[in-house]
Amino acid sequence: MATVQSWSGVEVRALREAKRMSIREFAAHLGVSERMISKWEAGRANITPRPVNQAALDTCLLRSDSDTQARFTHLTDGALGSGQSESELEPIGSSEVRHPADGSPMVKVDGSVFLSGPSNEPTWLPAFYIDVHPVSNADYARFIAATGHPSPQHWTEDKYPDGLAEHPAVFVTWKDATAYAEWSGKALPTGQQWEKAARGTRGNVYPWGDQPTPAKCNVRENGVGSTTPGDCYQSGVSPYGVYDLCGNVWEWCSTESKPGRHELKGGAWTSPFNRATPSSFNDAAASMCDDDVGFRCAVPAEILEALLQS
Repeated sequence: MATVQSWSGVEVRALREAKRMSIREFAAHLGVSERMISKWEAGRANITPRPVNQAALDTCLLRSDSDTQARFTHLTDGALGSGQSESELEPIGSSEVRHPADGSPMVKVDGSVFLSGPSNEPTWLPAFYIDVHPVSNADYARFIAATGHPSPQHWTEDKYPDGLAEHPAVFVTWKDATAYAEWSGKALPTGQQWEKAARGTRGNVYPWGDQPTPAKCNVRENGVGSTTPGDCYQSGVSPYGVYDLCGNVWEWCSTESKPGRHELKGGAWTSPFNRATPSSFNDAAASMCDDDVGFRCAVPAEILEALLQS
């Protein structure tokens, strides 16, 4: 259960937002004036309500339902909720590590509740690591060389097209993607893992925040007309430092939506921007294979950390 040692304007605003109330509604709920709520929130961490109001805030939080408490915990867990704008947000991801099997850079997504799906349902996920970039053609070529796995249909003699080494591997089925993940000692992310890596814990609409900005990703509106290298759209990076979680290629997830069908996330260069929202649902048959479908991998934190320490 969420508790507050000493209330400041930061926590006041977080509680109001968690309860999804306007300043007028929240003031009436607490039995104080709208001006007082505005003063507390404007003062941020530099203002402390009087003890009688601290007690009222304690009671308000205590009597809040579990969803509200979960939202409050997120809003007081980092920089947001203290009046910062999107452009001022600091990344919450950890430093990159290299996976010892395939050498890909990965970042840690700490275990916590996050706001999931179109309705922002509070959902707990344990800690995991996820690839910073989609699996590239160069990565996939090493897998093919090591295992003899069939190459994608547009390759020639197990060689990807010139100039596309760092572009996402495409024309891969769900089974192809799963085979690579197993070879590398990882797995495809679940739909919820993928979404948390994209949106962070606070329910951002997009990896970069809430503003609909097609220029931050490779989608149809930009007219690129093909895949792009995995580090191309640096302004579209997620709070954890993960690239291409909107656009470039649809990405396979391990989550089975129906027998023989699995979730796809993130939209692609062929997709309109409104299909790229990370909370949106899409799926396809496991045998589906196209020029705008790729994947990335994930691994439970305890497994990778044990490997790195061995």
